[in-house]
Amino acid sequence: MARISVIGTGYLGVTHAACMSSLGHDVVALDVDEAKVTSLAAGKVPFHEPGLPELLQESLAAGKILFTTNWADVATKADVHFLCVGTPQSPESPAADLSQIQSAIRSLAPLLTKPCLVVGKSTVPVETAKWISEYLVANAPAGDDVHLVWNPEFLREGFAVEDTLHPDRIVLGIKDEVDVAVLTDIYASALTGSTPLVVTDYATA
Repeated sequence: MARISVIGTGYLGVTHAACMSSLGHDVVALDVDEAKVTSLAAGKVPFHEPGLPELLQESLAAGKILFTTNWADVATKADVHFLCVGTPQSPESPAADLSQIQSAIRSLAPLLTKPCLVVGKSTVPVETAKWISEYLVANAPAGDDVHLVWNPEFLREGFAVEDTLHPDRIVLGIKDEVDVAVLTDIYASALTGSTPLVVTDYATA
């Protein structure tokens, strides 16, 4: 089982964290909002999604998930880091507001002192993954041993748990072939069924 972090506890992040912990992975989920972290640690989901509160409470009871505001917890407790922060439309233009993802990467990079994998799940414009990959290599102490994969999520409201545990496809945008094995291990239960694995480059993902 993998040691996973989930950065951002909005709709995507909470769902991903709870589902991954339900599969047996050890998960630490980070958010900068202390009130949200406290609520989630008590098993309270701040939005309606069928089946998610029960899944979260089971994972908390089993000790498979931890919520934190401390970036050091992310760096020390996980080897695979999922980026699930929000990328809303910018108030000034139709472009995506990448400030949250940029802030997350700048907070995470200096703490990455050992080989690890960063996995982007947020919806971002083409070329964002390339920038993140280059930034991590340049600014993380582990340098070239920090790899990036882009793994976009396709969640339907009301079916988010099902779509995470049994997706209709898993897309991996990669630069290093070796990283595919890490994600196929994490998603092993989904890939035993009819779920296709699509491996491509960053821009296509």
